[in-house]
Amino acid sequence: MKSDWILDVLTDLRAFAHANGLPVLAEQLDDTAIVAMAEISGKAEPVTGGPDDAECADGNHFGEAGAV
Repeated sequence: MKSDWILDVLTDLRAFAHANGLPVLAEQLDDTAIVAMAEISGKAEPVTGGPDDAECADGNHFGEAGAV
């Protein structure tokens, strides 16, 4: 996923908060990471691999009329 980098950043921030005596911030960052994971997983990303490596139907776009 293209958005996974944000989870790494949140993990680093959480580790910093925990190591520096900021437990409430660390807990809040845990919650933020959960929200980020939910939003990232719910975000539709194009699926490739169709004819000529074109985008395939991802549940939101079914192509032109008569498409198989």
